[in-house]
Amino acid sequence: MDQLTSGQEIDLVDPEGRPLTRLRLGLGWDKARTAGFIGTGAPDVDLDASVVEFAGEQLFDLAFYNNLRTRDGAVVHLGDNLSGSGEGDDEALELDLARVYPRVDSLMLMVSSYQGHTLEWIANAWCRLVDEQGTELARFTLTGGVPDTGLVMARLRRDGEHWRLRAIGRGIPAKVPTESVEALRPYL
Repeated sequence: MDQLTSGQEIDLVDPEGRPLTRLRLGLGWDKARTAGFIGTGAPDVDLDASVVEFAGEQLFDLAFYNNLRTRDGAVVHLGDNLSGSGEGDDEALELDLARVYPRVDSLMLMVSSYQGHTLEWIANAWCRLVDEQGTELARFTLTGGVPDTGLVMARLRRDGEHWRLRAIGRGIPAKVPTESVEALRPYL
């Protein structure tokens, strides 16, 4: 498992060099204990994991809490967690890279705060990518608080017969993934 920092890249291949095709993107978080107004307690923070598909710089499709599957069936959102409560991954998406339409060359992995809380309101937040055996391939920890409502976590880029993951870790102003398209283009 690699703890990723912004700019790092990894090939999505198995130890024998074969392309990995079935992956799971997991997002986990807790609300920060100090979040909220003095004396009111911390409100629940509703984060959403999303995958946005691009063909070149054109939006192709997306999977998120309100659109659970891309048209090609390559990305499936497994359900919305409104508070970050529970152990392990709070939201997850399954990716079948072999099913991604040939025109699609980038999958942008992102998180957004539906209610508009900045990401400074969260603690213990991560995004991780695991293979179909459950082996964690990469983890991106959201640390230090981000003063934006969204975060571009990483880009999966088609590279011949396989895919490469590039960690990005940049804040963007987006509460839902449909607002993110222009903010995502500079990272393609």
